Amino acid sequence: MPDNAVLPDIGVSMDVGGIKTNYHEIGEGDPVILLHGSGPGVTAWQNWHKILPRLGETHHVLALDVVGFGFSPLPEGEKPGIKLWTKHLADFIDAMGLDRVTLIGNSFGGALALGMMAHHAHKVRSLVLMGTPAGEFEQSQGLANSRSFEPSLDAMRAMLRAFPYDPSIVTEEAVEARLRVAKIASGKETIEKLQPGDEQDAKGPRIVKGIPLQQLEAIDVPALILHGREDKMIPLSVAVRMHEHLKRSEMHVFGQCGHWVQLEREDQFLDQVCGFLRNN
Repeated sequence: MPDNAVLPDIGVSMDVGGIKTNYHEIGEGDPVILLHGSGPGVTAWQNWHKILPRLGETHHVLALDVVGFGFSPLPEGEKPGIKLWTKHLADFIDAMGLDRVTLIGNSFGGALALGMMAHHAHKVRSLVLMGTPAGEFEQSQGLANSRSFEPSLDAMRAMLRAFPYDPSIVTEEAVEARLRVAKIASGKETIEKLQPGDEQDAKGPRIVKGIPLQQLEAIDVPALILHGREDKMIPLSVAVRMHEHLKRSEMHVFGQCGHWVQLEREDQFLDQVCGFLRNN
């Protein structure tokens, strides 16, 4: 495996319940765990490297590669799924000696945070959910493209430019960095588990199934929902519906913003998150 002089995505490695787990850690204070999204070549570092040092000024911040993504490989014989992902995260919280944590989840990471409320709610203090799938909705073209991705510079560039409102924020450096990871650790098996494929076409539109809406009504921790109005991956209507079912939620919508709130609106994202954390 390459070292972190070549790939900053590689942080500290620790055995977590038999899973070799890659993570980054910074700061002191109340614990916050940053949960990455999905897609070829995704890692905690790719999603959060700009946020880690800034949020680490006031909090104890950790960002891990969830099992099956990045540099936390699936153990032999294990299949990706919500029970494995939530157990991995719960075991990571225990391994780090943490009590109740705030989970900040981007896309898939938001769905994982909601999944924790069904399986390990006692470990969660509050939630920040960004571009998060919940309930059922028709698969967007962007999500479908991540499932069928084959590694090349052109394919990676096209895929990444579909995420933000302003595609010019996607630099060649970012494209090359993510492609390097995708060639080493594609996460293809995990992505295929998350996204409906060709087998659904005969049945009609491909439907993405997030956490059932009725389960959201049982969640009783504070939640902040952040969403880009022009998100082409997870429609704004999904976030609105989630807000209606999470009884202790607040919501902020960013105009002229796509799926990457933490990258497209970095300062405003941190303002929203820090204000929420101060009050919860």
